[in-house]
Amino acid sequence: MTREEKAQVIAGLTEKFQQHQHFYITDTSGLSVGEINKFREMCFSKGIEYRVVKNTLIKKALENLEADFSALDDALKGFSGIMFVEENANIPAKVIKDFKKTDKNQRPKFKAASIDTDIFIGEDQLDALSKLKSKQELVGEVIGLLQSPAKNVISALKSGGDTLAGLVKTLQERE
Repeated sequence: MTREEKAQVIAGLTEKFQQHQHFYITDTSGLSVGEINKFREMCFSKGIEYRVVKNTLIKKALENLEADFSALDDALKGFSGIMFVEENANIPAKVIKDFKKTDKNQRPKFKAASIDTDIFIGEDQLDALSKLKSKQELVGEVIGLLQSPAKNVISALKSGGDTLAGLVKTLQERE
């Protein structure tokens, strides 16, 4: 690979890292071509872009970013593939876990991830990452929590009778 080609790859990777706030680094070494194609297919079906890139080029692309990704240096050894995802940060973790269920050697290996510049390193982080909630799920939960007290008051008013009198009495006692 010539210097110009390496510079183009680094520039392309830098752009990808800037466009995607979430990325995972995996090790798919030992998988056959058919297994890697199956893994790529699973990624593609979930909206994940999977690329295999040399570690030195990944490091140089990460150095071009404003955030400090030096913590990933230990993870960038051996065979590395990058999974880029735009929105739901937990999707790549779920894909890795699903694929591991079909592989007797528990591959691919999870090396590291960056979620909004937060770094997660090591196989033990995969479960936690797979349980992350998306932004939409979190917003839905907050709205549900905010609506809960109002729903309780409305249901108490609808039930009427003794419940309404008890509610009014309780509110009077608070003052």
